[in-house]
Amino acid sequence: MDNVNQLLVDYNVIDLTIRLLGAILIFIVGRWIARRIVSMISKTMGKRGIDELLITFVGNILGVVLLLVVVLIAVGHLGIEVTPLIAILGGAAIAVGLALQSSLSNFASGIMLVSFRPFTRGNFVEAGGVSGVVQSVGIFNTQLQTPDNRLVIVGNSAITGSPITNYSAYETRRIDLIIGVHYDDDLKLARDTIMRVLTSHEKVLEDPEPAIMLMELGDSSVDFAVRPWVRSEDFWPTRSDLLEQLKGELENAGCSIPFPQRDVHLFNESADKAVSGSASGEKAA
Repeated sequence: MDNVNQLLVDYNVIDLTIRLLGAILIFIVGRWIARRIVSMISKTMGKRGIDELLITFVGNILGVVLLLVVVLIAVGHLGIEVTPLIAILGGAAIAVGLALQSSLSNFASGIMLVSFRPFTRGNFVEAGGVSGVVQSVGIFNTQLQTPDNRLVIVGNSAITGSPITNYSAYETRRIDLIIGVHYDDDLKLARDTIMRVLTSHEKVLEDPEPAIMLMELGDSSVDFAVRPWVRSEDFWPTRSDLLEQLKGELENAGCSIPFPQRDVHLFNESADKAVSGSASGEKAA
């Protein structure tokens, strides 16, 4: 009898070992197949010209879903009932979801960003209070590279919950400058000088053509609104270059760029009283 029991125990151990090895094999092969599926779908989407951010986002979600399916199949091979396990996982998911509402909000916002695509990788944007170049949009967050070469990770919900400014959305941008000249200067000469600088600059576009308007009669200067158009990638270098050239050319033309001035008059109160008292004495005499 003892021999029979020992045989049954040995059989169960061997059977469990075989099942365990089979489950491990299923997991390894299944994970490899899942990766291949994600890779093929990503390549197909790429060939169809779908946005890179959308490809990455879909690939991440699909990879997680397929891996979960593989795990359930492997667990089922061990002889464990999968249906109760799915129910337990569902309940756990609800509990975790309530505890991680902010993460779920980031996830939902990530889906919105990928679906509506307010920006794509490489765009310079201002989103979630941060300005930078979009590096990637993940399931929960977006990575931005700032102009001073810092990597800032912003939660997706912070981005969708605030205005998004995409400076790279269009091929062209308008530079807005305020150039002030002295009240004594020849305004026509100043306008012609400014226009000459704009039209001669290689980065300033002819269409739309630059605009120069008399904007305001300020406290210290007559202010012109100067509005040339450039390609988006040329915005900052051209803006700096134009400011430098405009200052130099206006000075060469005899125009001056005034700075705010304020006249301060000092009164000696004691001296004023003395003068006033002396005048009163003379009248009395």
